Amino acid sequence: MSAAELRAGASLAGVFGLRMLGLFLILPVLAVHAPKLAGGANLSLVGTALGIYGLAQGCLQIPFGMASDRWGRKPVLYVGLVIFALGSFLGVGASDIWTVIAARTLQGAGAISSVAMALAADLTRDQHRTKIMAMIGSSIGLMFAVSLIGAPVLYRWIGMSGLFALTGCLCLAAIAVVKFLVPDPLALAHSRTESGATRESVLHPELLRLNLGIFILHIVLYGMFVVVPPMLVTAGLAVEEHWKLYLPAVLGSFILMVPLILYADRRNRPKPVFVGAVALLCAVEGILGGWNGGLMSLALLMLAFFVGFNALEALLPSLVSRIAPAQGRGVAIGVYNTTQTLGVFFGGVLGGWVAGRYGAHAVFLASAVLCTLWLVAAIAMRPPAQPVNDLSSLTLSIATGVNLEGLREALTAVRGVREAEVLAYERIARLKVVPGQWDESRVRKLVTGEV
Repeated sequence: MSAAELRAGASLAGVFGLRMLGLFLILPVLAVHAPKLAGGANLSLVGTALGIYGLAQGCLQIPFGMASDRWGRKPVLYVGLVIFALGSFLGVGASDIWTVIAARTLQGAGAISSVAMALAADLTRDQHRTKIMAMIGSSIGLMFAVSLIGAPVLYRWIGMSGLFALTGCLCLAAIAVVKFLVPDPLALAHSRTESGATRESVLHPELLRLNLGIFILHIVLYGMFVVVPPMLVTAGLAVEEHWKLYLPAVLGSFILMVPLILYADRRNRPKPVFVGAVALLCAVEGILGGWNGGLMSLALLMLAFFVGFNALEALLPSLVSRIAPAQGRGVAIGVYNTTQTLGVFFGGVLGGWVAGRYGAHAVFLASAVLCTLWLVAAIAMRPPAQPVNDLSSLTLSIATGVNLEGLREALTAVRGVREAEVLAYERIARLKVVPGQWDESRVRKLVTGEV
């Protein structure tokens, strides 16, 4: 990767990490704190406070993605982070469960995940995109592990109000990272997103397949975490010691995941890794469906689960960004993140319903069935085309007399031009061309208006 790509990946991973740490710090202690709030004894309201974030995210991911296609990634990122911070500061003074629900809803309304992933895709080349997504995914997983350890300690020190205040401050820090550390992307044309690109971003068969996958993945994840904590207690691990299993499992999964991601990237063979990871989840869920072992075997199964989960969390957004049309990338990733957050919501609801009606093992067996359906869909997928590694980037000035209407399409149709973006305000065209094969004369005529 180039220095610019490394900077983009590291800084955007930092943005995700700061925001998700602020979010995750609330989760391990909210249920413990809820009885101190007016109305907090109602477990349905407590569950709503936990899950409403995902529902708000699911409703707004696509609008945020479309806005970023229209007005640019960074401005929309700022808006989303400010909304998230406002929700956090609203929670500081919460004395009843309804205010907490409102605060969590407002946090979720800052739905920037699709925008940040689209920005990561804008700033990186195809052949390095999976590594960038892995950096972002790893930062999220690491913050989850850190929150499991740090949240109870911080809660004792600063209370729930302090945790909400800390989440707001972390979000403001993320704004500073976007402003000063994240590179500026190539601007999209300042025109309405093409309806054709939007339709393809929503209805492309391979994108539909990937969206189904992320939906199932998060149903399985959140359904599992309805029943796994009680299983750990039954196996002899007290609640305050659950991090002793989670932390090694998450960190160990990162180590085991890296060779898989590097293989998928360097050999441009994401499909074998993708299908293998889904098959691993099928096996883990099937074994857990009949599990009656001890703590060590459960720990190994959780390690295997997180290997598959983290590998898929890195591969899925990378594949979406590679398949989606450039002008509709924000929309495509918005749809992807919408299905992800809806999976969070339905995973908790369905996991609780199945566990209450049929028991914990039924949750794992239902998850195994869902993963098997996903495996069938994954086997039938068509991998993205081999990326071209030797494209050259060009920036050309557009003469004042040249009509910008349809110029991007005309440039894209020229032999050897793989990508073209027209920046209307600056009157420049940014091209990616195949060296020695592109029709330079034709391109020059188009941007200068020569006959």
